[in-house]
Amino acid sequence: MKKFDFIIIGSGQAGIPLAFSLSKKGKVALIEKSLVGGTCVNNGCVPTKAYVASARRMWDSMHGEEMGIEIPAGAKANIEKIKARKDNLVNGSREGIEKSIAENDNITLYRGEAHFLSNYEIAVNEDKITAKQIFINVGARAAIPEEYAHVDYLTNINILGLTKLPEHLLIIGGSYIGLEFGQMFKRFGSKVTIIERGDRLISREDKNVSETVAEIMQSEEIEIKFNAKEINLSQDTNGISVKINGEEKEIKGSHVLLAIGRSPNTDTLHLENTTIEFDKKKGYITVDDYCKTNVEGVFAVGDCNGNGGFTHTSYNDFQIVENYILGDKKRKISDRITTYGLFIDPPLGRVGMTKAEAKKKGFDILIAHRPMDKVARAKEKGEIKGFMEAIIDAKTNQFLGACILGVGGDEIISGITNLMYAKQPYTVFRDAVHIHPTVSELIPTMLENLKPITKE
Repeated sequence: MKKFDFIIIGSGQAGIPLAFSLSKKGKVALIEKSLVGGTCVNNGCVPTKAYVASARRMWDSMHGEEMGIEIPAGAKANIEKIKARKDNLVNGSREGIEKSIAENDNITLYRGEAHFLSNYEIAVNEDKITAKQIFINVGARAAIPEEYAHVDYLTNINILGLTKLPEHLLIIGGSYIGLEFGQMFKRFGSKVTIIERGDRLISREDKNVSETVAEIMQSEEIEIKFNAKEINLSQDTNGISVKINGEEKEIKGSHVLLAIGRSPNTDTLHLENTTIEFDKKKGYITVDDYCKTNVEGVFAVGDCNGNGGFTHTSYNDFQIVENYILGDKKRKISDRITTYGLFIDPPLGRVGMTKAEAKKKGFDILIAHRPMDKVARAKEKGEIKGFMEAIIDAKTNQFLGACILGVGGDEIISGITNLMYAKQPYTVFRDAVHIHPTVSELIPTMLENLKPITKE
């Protein structure tokens, strides 16, 4: 049994920086069963945003006329070149991480699947290692219901390996992953149908956000099927067929993408050999405010602890753990403000609560709202879809949440995020002088017109 000071299982957005930080204090064993860098680098943020950028170029090539630009007909997406560009970006990121690990004498990289033998003992391949402090960073994967396992399905991983465009891409699930892939492949040239069990897209969002996102998708001739309570898939030599709610008519496609949800990769760890507490139904490892499990010295960070599910929350888990071990123990999960993006075009930037969440928690709220077609810079850019909206606590004048669905929304939202962390009133933003002409300069104007909430 080889002894280390620290063992890290998984090389994602929490595991990698933690390995380098702890390597300054002792010997680190880093275990990775797949590709170094985790989801974000290999099949998440880096590759998908590269595809989003290519899809945007395709969109630009098809919309020159309305801006006075005459673009000769015949623009075509070359999926092999798009994939090659993506692969180059991914490989560059991963190789950089691998090089840094190799150059660090205090980090030993084990390539294989980690199995717990006890609370502090782990087997990986033929090796057995132990440490008094262990960090689980195993991430999550696409959830695959048993009823769909009999067809040749795509996930967010293998769809990025396609070298031929799907003729008709069927997507099961109308949330973040499904919407991003749906729009990009429609722009590349595929026919796309999104099939959603609920009565609207991205159900965690407010109704007006869901409806506007649906309008954006449908404006690009993406078909959406709502209320698909019963979805039956079948496959033959001609491709994939889906029957919805028992209807006779089938929708035929060439490929199907399952974008239903995510499941933590904890099922291979052999946690039954430990006393580590976890949700036996969902698989998430139970942690406290500092990412600590019930076993002293064992932490769970990133997607597998069920407290985020984003790259930025995984990295923040690293910051919390580093601060707990090496700092003043003041950083906590409960201090984190929810924020994320939906990277369709135009994008959605979200921070804090939705209107529904604020109402449910009993806040007396005021709403600021402005359509993007009332924003001069958006009109000048020719990108007027969407809106900006902020939720204000009427008693404290502080932001409870905000969303910007429109051009630049994924970047602009950070201004409100910073004020929320600073616990400053909305008047700070309202009364500031902003650059003209920009999209964000209309947020102060929007904040001058707060209104009580009305029913949607």
